[in-house]
Amino acid sequence: MTTPYTPNPARYTSGMKYRRCGNSGVLLPELSLGFWHNFGNVTPEEQSRAIVRAAFDAGITHFDLANNYGPDPGAAEQRLGIFLRDDLKAHRDELFISTKAAYDMWDGPYGSWASRKHLMASLDQSLQRMGLDYVDLFYCHRYDPATPLDETLQALVDIVRAGKALYVGLSRWPQDAAHRGYDYLRRHDVPCLIYQGRVNLFDQALLRDGTMTDVHRHGVGFIGFSPLAQGLLTNRYLDGIPADSRMAHDPRYLKQDALTPAKLECIRRLNAIAEERGEALATMALAWVLHHEAVTSVIIGASSPEQLRRNLDCIGSQPFTTWQLAEIAHALEKVQANP
Repeated sequence: MTTPYTPNPARYTSGMKYRRCGNSGVLLPELSLGFWHNFGNVTPEEQSRAIVRAAFDAGITHFDLANNYGPDPGAAEQRLGIFLRDDLKAHRDELFISTKAAYDMWDGPYGSWASRKHLMASLDQSLQRMGLDYVDLFYCHRYDPATPLDETLQALVDIVRAGKALYVGLSRWPQDAAHRGYDYLRRHDVPCLIYQGRVNLFDQALLRDGTMTDVHRHGVGFIGFSPLAQGLLTNRYLDGIPADSRMAHDPRYLKQDALTPAKLECIRRLNAIAEERGEALATMALAWVLHHEAVTSVIIGASSPEQLRRNLDCIGSQPFTTWQLAEIAHALEKVQANP
């Protein structure tokens, strides 16, 4: 039996900070809760519920989903629908809920990519699973080179005009296509709210190629995913691969060959820098992403309320000194040379 839930009355005064998302009126929490892992059918429902409650109690108002998050595909949205109904129905207007479409979802020629047919049908399905009339943000989850760009972008415009989403965003689009997207959406009075991309200490491609600077220049927000490199940037792997780790028992997303000797040495050096700052490695890794001006929010995952609360420590991190940034860059040199 589910325990009745009363949200923390101090959730907005207990430490969470909020940042303006590009040139918009939206404020997002510095940490957002991602539903990619730990919200599907393989995770007990009450475990997922406890994570959502802990997030909301901490002032995390943004929940990041996609149509195919699970497993099984759609399961994460179904779970959120249950939690909204049971726990958060009275607080819907405090929440900023996003979902996405464009990855494989159902059989046949319209079950994937970014045609108008797929995007509109997928969003209708997502709304039904979550029990919502609209989402706050709807993303095109990936660029579709085979569909005319205007078709994809006009579908996003029409989704907003139909009242099924308040804002739209682009996720993992190449820079040239994103430029055209920003221009098209702005000209049609539905400006792109945010760009979602992967960024962490090991993966700085969007910093090097100018994407994050470019996003900021266009007045678009930026939200980063995988800030802990799926757990590598934590203390879990300092002594190798634990038997109960994701890498050991669920290699779908984090394979054992990702932990090379050079990367393990780098993780240990980064951990030493974090200790000098008086922080856990995960805390420093999250703070490092947040210290970039273009970043609006960082998406975190959590397998328990305790893990989520530990991640909150980055909100109070001290600014990085020039020396610390130089030491971090030096620690990463070998890994970046041979990724």
